[in-house]
Amino acid sequence: MPRHNLLINALPDEVFDRIRPHLEPAPMPTGEVLYESGDALCYAYFPTTSIVSLLYELENGSSAEIAVVGNEGMIGVALLTGGGTMPHRAVVRSAGDCYRLKGSLLKNEFNRDGVLHQLLLHYIQALLTQISQTAVCNRHHSIDQQLCRCLLLSLDRLPSNEVVMTQELIANMLGVRREGITEAAGKLQEAGLIRYSRGHITIEHREGLEERVCECYTVVKQEFDRLLPCRCPLNPARSSLALARA
Repeated sequence: MPRHNLLINALPDEVFDRIRPHLEPAPMPTGEVLYESGDALCYAYFPTTSIVSLLYELENGSSAEIAVVGNEGMIGVALLTGGGTMPHRAVVRSAGDCYRLKGSLLKNEFNRDGVLHQLLLHYIQALLTQISQTAVCNRHHSIDQQLCRCLLLSLDRLPSNEVVMTQELIANMLGVRREGITEAAGKLQEAGLIRYSRGHITIEHREGLEERVCECYTVVKQEFDRLLPCRCPLNPARSSLALARA
């Protein structure tokens, strides 16, 4: 359902009814490339159960994740800021469902200067917070802390406590060596926080991850909670951070 995306769900019925006939289902298999850096933007994508990584790639082929987008957001904000092209790579990191909307239709609705306009401006600010905080985290925090952040961000956007990601994929996203991820994942498994098997990571103790993670996860989560309505995670096991604020 389109309203499983929290941006779409926050729209008044009048606005939703205008765009609903134009929302196209877009299945998202893992590894699907939605946009390469520099591509012209034709569609905005609104994930429901999928997760998309925004990656920056260097000339030598190495890359690092700068943000993650799930059911709380959209891919294609450059449509609204006037750039018109994708500034980074967008790749599906967790398979699921999504809806897409033609960029021209989104811009027309955005330019009405109504609820959608204000909502997407708030989302852009929250996304910029995530991008800047990720840069700080990648520079100053340990691989263990970065892995906890990566897992918690995924968990907030998934309907279960299982994250499907290989260690190689996580290493590429964080821009670190695979051996570092293997060691960090081993420590979390020994502590009873996760169970890892062939690319499937089951979160056994979320509160334990929240105790180990750096402040970057909390900063980003609080900013999304502040700016966007009804940002409850898909996962029915709400975080202790969310429960503490409820």
